[in-house]
Amino acid sequence: MNWDETTDDAADPQADRLVGASADREDQAVEAALRPKDLGEFIGQEKVREQLDLVLRAARARGATADHVLLSGAPGLGKTTLSMIIAAEMAAPIRITSGPAIQHAGDLAAILSSLQEGEVLFLDEIHRMSRPAEEMLYMAMEDFRVDVIVGKGPGATAIPLELPPFTLVGATTRAGLLPPPLRDRFGFTAHMEFYEPAELERVIHRSASLLDVEIDTAGAAEISGRSRGTPRIANRLLRRVRDYAQVKADGHITRDIAAAALGVYEVDGRGLDRLDRAVLEALLKLFGGGPVGLSTLAVAVGEERETVEEVAEPFLVREGLLARTPRGRVATPAAWAHLGLTPPQGRTGASGQQDLFGA
Repeated sequence: MNWDETTDDAADPQADRLVGASADREDQAVEAALRPKDLGEFIGQEKVREQLDLVLRAARARGATADHVLLSGAPGLGKTTLSMIIAAEMAAPIRITSGPAIQHAGDLAAILSSLQEGEVLFLDEIHRMSRPAEEMLYMAMEDFRVDVIVGKGPGATAIPLELPPFTLVGATTRAGLLPPPLRDRFGFTAHMEFYEPAELERVIHRSASLLDVEIDTAGAAEISGRSRGTPRIANRLLRRVRDYAQVKADGHITRDIAAAALGVYEVDGRGLDRLDRAVLEALLKLFGGGPVGLSTLAVAVGEERETVEEVAEPFLVREGLLARTPRGRVATPAAWAHLGLTPPQGRTGASGQQDLFGA
């Protein structure tokens, strides 16, 4: 397996968040040990697993390389893991790189020309690849051929380079940014969904077994409820709770130990951290629940506008605690209830319009 190291933790606004879905270097090291090796071990994503199993079994029966695969979904749901499973199921080597690492068509040509027959090329964040490289990839995926330009100006010539059959596995967190010609060249497309708490409990029990951590069912349920439906976050919280249990208790994780540990790390019962609660508290206590503009809200919590919009808001909206309206951000009744506050009379609703009759 080849891995082109392209992760820049310092550039990721979620890199230092315990409940951030992006992987730092510690996560990458631990995930390598915890990753399932085949589809039978992979937990969750039932429909994706069933469909992918059919694609891979059919390819093996034909003695052919598997169709190109596009995996979309939020970070931390298992796209990289599935790419490695695809390679393992096809008994093929895998090469891993990312869209930001391919800024020129020549970068992509160098990678493609060195692939072996049947090899799996995993291209993470494929939507961030440069346009010239995208256009080269069209031909490579469809015809297993690329044209290498030699020379410049009127004397430039295109030399066709034949490629061995390979399987491209593309991963993206923003499928809408992929141009249609690129999307259409994938034979199998799957969207990764957030996990249910019961599925995350299975993930936690499996990881605890591999990490030699004792945890009971209630302890696993407590961690899963705060993991935002994301296995990567569940595994990270498990490691922090393990540390607390080893220092403050006998090493065995129960519900009380998990709750106490995550209280120390400021992760509440719904998975909100300090930043999430700061946004909600400012919205409720300073602005009466809204509507309030994003820039004003960011100033109130002492964060950059982009941090509030890209880091805090997506989860708050998904949890039904905050709504985006044309007039600004508005808190929902669930937000008032979560912070134990009483909404003022005549507060604005999620639509941005004043509620009738003071409701």
